[in-house]
Amino acid sequence: MSRLQVVSGKGGTGKTTVAAALALALATEGKRTLLVEVEGRQGIAQLFETEALPYEERKIAVAPGGGEVYALAIDAELALLDYLQMFYKLGGAGRALKKLGAIDFATTIAPGVRDVLLTGKACEAVRRKDKHGRFVYDHVVMDAPPTGRITRFLNVNDEVAGLARIGPIHNQAQAVMRVLKSPETAVHLVTLLEEMPVQETADGIAELRAARLPVGRVVVNMVRPEVLDGDGLELVTAVPRSSIARALSSAGLGGARRGGHAERLVDPLLAQAEEYAERYALETEQRAVLADLDVPMHELPLLAEGMDLAGLYRLARELREQGMS
Repeated sequence: MSRLQVVSGKGGTGKTTVAAALALALATEGKRTLLVEVEGRQGIAQLFETEALPYEERKIAVAPGGGEVYALAIDAELALLDYLQMFYKLGGAGRALKKLGAIDFATTIAPGVRDVLLTGKACEAVRRKDKHGRFVYDHVVMDAPPTGRITRFLNVNDEVAGLARIGPIHNQAQAVMRVLKSPETAVHLVTLLEEMPVQETADGIAELRAARLPVGRVVVNMVRPEVLDGDGLELVTAVPRSSIARALSSAGLGGARRGGHAERLVDPLLAQAEEYAERYALETEQRAVLADLDVPMHELPLLAEGMDLAGLYRLARELREQGMS
């Protein structure tokens, strides 16, 4: 697996949950993973049931086999101070600029600066080594912006490198793009089996490929269990109402006489079957669209009991079993 795993997806598809589960899956067997948040929503802290993340790398979970998951909520202003200290040794002058509001101005007004800082900090963690020359993290997982702006977010360093022809900014932007466009990186897209998320996933993959950014895998999230397959649905529509009523009666659900309890159940059951048939047809159609994208695909189940820490570990296990670790 690539060392930088970028997870994006349409809003509401559960991309943060998938990113967190992937970080757990990658941290098995003693490995160390850094889970990075760039949108300032503190979604990672909520999933791991911990306090809000500061601008520092903090251990938040232990994976099966003794691996560790660290998390970092990147703050663009503080990342800019790091950048100024790293390349220009500003020290106290950088802090003075922050008090004057110059840092806030640079990260909110200057085009692309915020995204450069966010991607740059994640790529620095990918490249970082300890005093023995070993990578500090085996994998870095980024909970990235939604699909609609993921390509521009990741590609902004190319634009900055073109604008700043020489100097530290140019060199830093080029170094970041070397990571983002290399086999070290994979951009995964999270979707649901619904028309709009699937279409946005298809558009996102096309944009990533056009920008020569490495497409990873598609993760279909919140997949509902299959109650009836195609043959079962055909059988439901073909069986007479009276036969269904007799079957219900045989199962102990009331008499089969006309107007009996069993017969009163027939209409609601058939209505439910019709609703399920429509959803089944839609999901089958969307799976076919995703299959045509020629990208490896994984599916995660809808957790009926809702998402909690135990559910997160279950999704991580699902990803491992499907080879996404």
